Amino acid sequence: MRWLRNLYDWVLKWSNSKYGPLMLGLMAFAEASFFPIPPDVLLIPLALGLRTKAFRLAFICSLGSILGAIFGYVIGSYLWWEGVNQFSWLARLFFNVIPGFTPEIFYSIQTKYEIWNFWVVFTAGFTPIPFKVITISAGAFDINFILFVIASTLSRSARFFLLSALIWKFGESMRDFIDKYFNLLAIIFMILLIGSFVLIKYVI
Repeated sequence: MRWLRNLYDWVLKWSNSKYGPLMLGLMAFAEASFFPIPPDVLLIPLALGLRTKAFRLAFICSLGSILGAIFGYVIGSYLWWEGVNQFSWLARLFFNVIPGFTPEIFYSIQTKYEIWNFWVVFTAGFTPIPFKVITISAGAFDINFILFVIASTLSRSARFFLLSALIWKFGESMRDFIDKYFNLLAIIFMILLIGSFVLIKYVI
């Protein structure tokens, strides 16, 4: 986990950079459509370093993620298929580079949309489920766009503002906790990431 610790320390330095909020917005946008690392990894150290601006950072993160979700929807709508039920080269690339994301998982999401629709997007937006999987599949399966945007806005805003509120309230103690138990938290994060695909397939 040393490399992850180094990454965390590097990200923490953005709290002293005027480009930190911009990087946060870009990372949130990318994560919602194609990037594998969630923006929380950057939001937490930034908000810890800039506690008085925690809610502004939450807004930037939410806005970037919502715009990224729309971009993911566009990818699914226009770039995911080459023909009837034929994956494009971009779809095949996603299956190769995103751990645990397979055609089987992708098609299982379609049945979830038919039953739950709004709640599939909302649940993914608020939990460790890789959001890009949901945003792309929403476009690919042509779910209602307005409903998709509303669910994305509510869930991502709730997630990032809640996280920022906790940091604003318990900032120093949270920093100490992360520093002390970083390796354990990293392991838990990886378990949640992998387990989220199991959740998509068997639970949601």
